[in-house]
Amino acid sequence: MNLGAQLKVKAVVFLNNIVPYHHARWRSSAGFLSHCVLAEITNCDEFKTLEVGLKSAGAYDRVTLFPGMKLDDISQGRLAEAVRCLLDREMPDVIFVSGYSFHYNWIALEWGLSHGVPIVICSESNEHDEPRKALKEKIKQFFVSRCAAGLAGGVPQAAYLKKLGIPNDRLFSGYDVVDNGYFELESEKVRSVGNELRAKFKLPAHYFFACARFGKKKNLPFLIEAYTEYRRKFCDSQCGFQESIPWDLVIAGDGEERPLIERTIRECGVEEYVHLIGPKGYDALPVYYALAETFIHASTTEQWGLVVNEAMACGLPVLVSSRCGCVPDLLEESKNGWSFDPVDQDQLSSLMMKISKDSALLRGMSVKSRDIIANWGESRFAHGAIAAVEASRNAPGRKFGLIERLMFKFMALR
Repeated sequence: MNLGAQLKVKAVVFLNNIVPYHHARWRSSAGFLSHCVLAEITNCDEFKTLEVGLKSAGAYDRVTLFPGMKLDDISQGRLAEAVRCLLDREMPDVIFVSGYSFHYNWIALEWGLSHGVPIVICSESNEHDEPRKALKEKIKQFFVSRCAAGLAGGVPQAAYLKKLGIPNDRLFSGYDVVDNGYFELESEKVRSVGNELRAKFKLPAHYFFACARFGKKKNLPFLIEAYTEYRRKFCDSQCGFQESIPWDLVIAGDGEERPLIERTIRECGVEEYVHLIGPKGYDALPVYYALAETFIHASTTEQWGLVVNEAMACGLPVLVSSRCGCVPDLLEESKNGWSFDPVDQDQLSSLMMKISKDSALLRGMSVKSRDIIANWGESRFAHGAIAAVEASRNAPGRKFGLIERLMFKFMALR
């Protein structure tokens, strides 16, 4: 495929809301299409930290269907009408949908099937990121099998789309990328004035960094307990000598689990060493990545984990839960970090010990993280997206028959 040649194709892309990584992906891809519309349902982010204020990005047109509203406050009837009106007005040659969970994606699929317009499904789900129920899997299989092509996050995500009905020759990867260039450049700027910024932001001399919304699956109480065990092991290993001290733990984010997290910190007696710094915006994040030593992501389940991409682009070694969907593609064990069982505190605390005791290992892993993530940038997404467009246009058409009509009526009543 020659990315230098523009396809005479108009694409409409549906998203909940445009956040920085969406902008980076489609900025790199839209120029290879004759016209690209990013249609977001709302422009609101739960914590405001990821909202993108761009009205247009040049390469693509941005359309917000319900400005200032939360998705849960929009009725299915209004949502369906807005999606259909947009598609009737734009008359695209291909439609991108982000998964199969949201009602508006079903409306887009229905419109595409009834108008003979192929659908490309973008997905970061993998088969094991949550318990699966037979009926729900059948519904997903109905949706996915009627898409003309798929753009998956990586290896496990592609395998799941294949199981749900996308054939290999119409299945591509590279969906889960971030703006590597931004994080690499900004982190280098930060490190060039590291002491000044460390003092300004009141950051420890050495620290592990975690960045997550404070929800149950992010497993932050576990992380704090493992960190407490790490401090105990570290101090015991010193045998009374103080040639080095254990690293602190800095956690960015907020959410409903904050009271539990604060209580865990108190009960573990690590108030002096665990720093909850609140949610941080896109502009501020490179400071915390760049001045950290290692990034930790401890989720009990995670479709991908884009914060791991960000940390690696900033040159950090990573300790990542084995249940994160990015592990098969982004982690090379003992080379740029390690995976761990997110219920095994001893394993994580031992890995924290291992990496914080070996500065040569740390430097080598930093270089390796950058090497690996270089292959997971905007160009990978662009190649996958454009290949999916071409494959979708060559795919056999799907009839909009009785089964489809009955299923869409059933989904409209849910």
